[in-house]
Amino acid sequence: MKIIKAYNSVSLVLKIVIGMVIGTVLALVVPKASAIGIFGNLFVGALKGIAPLLVFVLVISALAQSKGKIGKQFGTVVILYLVSTFLAAVVAVLASYLFPVTITLTDAVSGSAPDSFVAIFTGLLSNMVANPIGAIVSANYLGVLFWAIVLGTMLKGASESSKKLLSDVSDAATKAVSFVISLAPFGIMGLVFSAVSTSGLAIFTEYGRLLLILVGCMLFAALVVNPVMAFIVIRRNPFPLVFRCLKESGVTAFFTRSSAANIPVNMSLCESLGLDREFYSVSIPLGATVNMAGAAVTITVMTLAAVHTLDMTVQIPVAIILSVLAALGACGASGVAGGSLLLIPMACSLFGISNDIAMQVVGVGFIIGVIQDSVETAVNSSSDALFTAVAEYRQWRKEGREIKF
Repeated sequence: MKIIKAYNSVSLVLKIVIGMVIGTVLALVVPKASAIGIFGNLFVGALKGIAPLLVFVLVISALAQSKGKIGKQFGTVVILYLVSTFLAAVVAVLASYLFPVTITLTDAVSGSAPDSFVAIFTGLLSNMVANPIGAIVSANYLGVLFWAIVLGTMLKGASESSKKLLSDVSDAATKAVSFVISLAPFGIMGLVFSAVSTSGLAIFTEYGRLLLILVGCMLFAALVVNPVMAFIVIRRNPFPLVFRCLKESGVTAFFTRSSAANIPVNMSLCESLGLDREFYSVSIPLGATVNMAGAAVTITVMTLAAVHTLDMTVQIPVAIILSVLAALGACGASGVAGGSLLLIPMACSLFGISNDIAMQVVGVGFIIGVIQDSVETAVNSSSDALFTAVAEYRQWRKEGREIKF
């Protein structure tokens, strides 16, 4: 018990840093000890396993017991999500104009890619009305959200005892998630070990400039665009909140490489920020689905890299359409590792680039994905918590309540 108390008394961020250091050292000293990587697999698996159930019961409980508070902030957070994703695509277009990069195309990779936004939109609607039990099992968050909202709304007239049961179930799921998150240092250690022992930096040499533009655009979105948007909404220095979200959410998302797996982490962060559980239990899962600034950057930069490689000219109107298309397409990106890459052919079709060439660009994306996808997920997921907080703090400011980060 003394060991457990001592462990719990240390900051989670500090424990994660220690786990990263230990994982790196072990990877360098005993790179073939693959059993260490199991900790990472178990951690990510546990997060992915509990997250759909957590979202389902939290949303139902929140809506069933809500007193109309969610609607005040919900419109704000949706606008923030969509504008942030669009502006990230615009930043990527500008960067690709200023620093055009070409790539050596690889062999095509296998995989099915949507060939139009209509296909993406149709897929989104199909996922939304999927079997609710199947949606939980397959971590289809659109389906989970849709049916949770329907059931939660229908249960608003339920008896107090039924609402109390829903509240107890959601509390139990939250405690289970808290337990999993408390083991994050061991999971991060395993994930870092696997990354360092199996992936060297040599594979990124040829595509270093492309990777630099991708990461640079994502960091610009996270450290410039998002803070400016937050400042406009809450009228105060947003950087303490931005850095806290990056530290407590972005670090974990960087290693899990899954917005869906990071939902419990973001909910825990929102709770520590003192936000309304009724609100963030809906906005965080929604953000993991539609708030995809990093994905918009990936789709735009990779598409324009193919355009420059083929020595094609991009007119400004077409670039604007690309930004809109990338932003809308990013909202349909899967919340798993590499989810945005298969949307590149859709954007390439805007320039008449064949699917064979586009899939070769996707292959390049998988080569640099260890870094690209990690940074993308960190930006996407940390901004879910950021904009959720900003939307609620906007309401606090109107009510004259003190805002503390």
